[in-house]
Order: sequence, then structure tokens, then C-alpha cells
Amino acid sequence: MAITTCVFDAYGTLFDVTAAARQAAKEPDFPALADRWADLANHWRLKQVQYTWLRAVADAHTDFWEVTQNGLDWALEATGLEGDATLRKRLLALYWELQAYPEVPAMLRTLKAAGKQTAILSNGSPDMLNGAVQSAGIGDVLDDVLSVESVGIFKPDARVYDMVGQRFDCAKDEVLFVSSNGWDAAAATGYGFVTAWVNRAGEPMDRLPWTPLTVLADLTDIPQVAGA
Repeated sequence: MAITTCVFDAYGTLFDVTAAARQAAKEPDFPALADRWADLANHWRLKQVQYTWLRAVADAHTDFWEVTQNGLDWALEATGLEGDATLRKRLLALYWELQAYPEVPAMLRTLKAAGKQTAILSNGSPDMLNGAVQSAGIGDVLDDVLSVESVGIFKPDARVYDMVGQRFDCAKDEVLFVSSNGWDAAAATGYGFVTAWVNRAGEPMDRLPWTPLTVLADLTDIPQVAGA
């Protein structure tokens, strides 16, 4: 069946999650971050994702903003920067202003021009997602922004993926689901979506029961994958 709906994870897929630490490292107020920003960004993202999994299996849901702060606090301690309250405040502020990867706007415009429905499906809370969409200037090429807060559990729970069919009234095999998280794309394959893993870092394939159907280095070729 032809793809009618293209759905994207947000953080790390459309929005560059390393941008906050990278930007802060360029600012004169934070010289200690200059040679540690990459480690901080990696720790922050890893803990952020791990905490969503742990909360999902423990039935201890909270919003993604709290998870984001928890992950940052762990990362700051891991990199020896936990005593800088000003840095913490600045990093959290920058997270609301994440920019899209360079190819994102043109890719989304191409999908819309081809008549595809487009949406975000993210662990992010609605206000965080709206801030990122506005900051990146891509609101006009998205039909909707779907947050897990509607179902109260993080991905990869099937109830999250159910939101796509409920919103767009489409069959699973009409959906191209795109994520930079290999585990997310794999789980969506198991759910029944057509999937693409945006493997920007060249990571190994996760050892899971399912694998993404397509692996790409960035989002440039997504319109071709979607048949646009």
C-alpha cells in the first residue's frame, strides 16, 4: 500500500539535541564546557532516553521536561560540572530553542508538495515540542504534533504508535515512521509501520526482534523512501 502519512520522532531526528551543549560551549561564561561539551551532550541524551524506558516499565510516568532535567543533572555530575547552576539554567533554556537539522525544512516541504500527511510523534511534552517547532520554523509543514502525554507512557509502548492511526485514520502500512533511535524504528517495524532509521552516527544495529526497513545517514532521501 502507498505511503500516505510520514511521521517523525522529534529529538535527534528532526531537532539536533547536541545543539544546546555545543552552543553553550561557545559562550564566554562557560569556559569549563569547551572541552567537555560533547561528553555532556552524549551523557545527557543517553540518560534522557534511559529514564523514559525505566519509567515506562516501572509505571512511573512523568513529563519529558522532568526527564530532561534529570538526565542533565546526571550528565553534569558525570562531567564534573554539577556545581555550576548558571550553566544548568543556560543549557535548559537552550533546549527550548533547538534547531532542525539543515535538510529538514526542504524535506518536509517536498513531502507536503507530494500530498503526504506529516506529523511528529514524540516523547516530548506538548509545550516543549511546540517550542522546538516554532524555533525551527517548521510548523507550516506539519499537520500535527503528537505527544505521548496523550496516553501517559513513553515509547516504544504500542499505545504511542496507536496515536497515528487514531489521528490520521490510516492503516499501519500507509505510515512511514522515521526515527534517529534504532530501538524506536525497530519497535515501530514490529508494530507494523514502514520504517526508516536515520543513523547519523553510524551506530551498529540494535539486537532486537525487529530491524528498521531502511537505514539512512540523514533525512535527505526520505521523500524518495515515501514515494514522493
